[in-house]
Amino acid sequence: MKQFLLAISFLLLTGIAYAGPIVEMKTNLGTIKIELNEAKAPQTVSNFLTYVDQKFYDGTVFHRVIKNFMIQGGGYDKSDNRKETLGSIRNEAANGLKNSKGTIAMARTNVVDSATSQFFINLVDNNSLDHYGNSSRAYGYAVFGQVISGMDVVEKIGQVKTIKKSTLLRNYPEPQVVIESVRKL
Repeated sequence: MKQFLLAISFLLLTGIAYAGPIVEMKTNLGTIKIELNEAKAPQTVSNFLTYVDQKFYDGTVFHRVIKNFMIQGGGYDKSDNRKETLGSIRNEAANGLKNSKGTIAMARTNVVDSATSQFFINLVDNNSLDHYGNSSRAYGYAVFGQVISGMDVVEKIGQVKTIKKSTLLRNYPEPQVVIESVRKL
């Protein structure tokens, strides 16, 4: 019942209705609940839930935090080792969903269809990350869900002090922000 009320509250506040699965992401700074949009991003949601079912995200960190932009995680463990992933998936950024504040999207390289396990949560409306063309730069980043509870936690993570640990790990939170678990509710 509580999940239903959270979803209804989200709909009333934003006008966006996903009505998809909900995951609970427990971090060392608090809990975030995210509703996934299977209708608009079926392959991306399926991929994300596969990692959730495998408990892949348990013990990973938010390894990239940029204030007033986004928080990124899902690729490195607490010892900063890159985790072994499944194959990359097709980019569903042309699904009409926008990189608005509180949305979750897939991280990728400069290759359009390169997303695997890493994701980010937008701290602000990031229109420049939306799909607006077919080149690598213009293709965008696939949004596949929305934070429905715990945006205060997301914002707290977004304010953590960061350091440059290496060329790959710039904007690294110190102290670490650990994803303790991600479970489907």
